[in-house]
Order: sequence, then C-alpha cells, then structure tokens
Amino acid sequence: MRITAHLDRYDRLDPDACTIIWLDKRAGKWSREAHVGTGVPQWGHAGQTLDGTCLLAGDERQPLCVLEGLDLASPDGPFEGETGAIRWLAQDLSTSLEGRWHVQCVEAIGPDSGSR
Repeated sequence: MRITAHLDRYDRLDPDACTIIWLDKRAGKWSREAHVGTGVPQWGHAGQTLDGTCLLAGDERQPLCVLEGLDLASPDGPFEGETGAIRWLAQDLSTSLEGRWHVQCVEAIGPDSGSR
C-alpha cells in the first residue's frame, strides 16, 4: 500500500510551506514527491510509535517528525481524508511548532493489492 500524505507546516514566514510524501507501508519507507518552502529531505524510513508514525530522514535515520495518530500497522487504515497533527522533531524544521497532515490518496500496490 502506498499512501500520499500532505504535510503542512503553518510557517509564519511562508504560509504555503508544505511537503507531499509517499509512504510505502510494506517497505517502511517514504519519499518526498513535492515541496514548497520546507527543508524536508528527499526520503527516509517510517516507523510506528505509540502515538503515530515517525518519519526518519535518510540513511542516518535522524528523527524528522511524528505524524500523530497515523497508524501504519492498522489493517483498516490509513484512509483517504484522515488527518492529524505533526510534531516536528528536526531542529532545522522545528521553528514552526504547528503542523497538520492529511492523507490525500491510498493506493494498493503489489501482491496485497486486494486489501487496504
């Protein structure tokens, strides 16, 4: 399953700042597909936490942010339109304390394409 998520930063200097990522649920990886006014890296790993999904940046696996409430382990989700808060962890991105994520698209891929 591949999930397209839109990450907003609510940056006071650039109110249009956002990033669109693809999350590959099975591989546990993400990639940046588009961005405006953010320093989000091109790719990384995704891991489940107690309160959501943590995005780690690149091979070094530096914590980037937590998508609060996004449960990649749920057999019923995530679903299109699902939303939640972002807790930014990377120091160079944390100047904006607020942010939201929302799932734009959920696409079934590979052998498990019949399930969501």
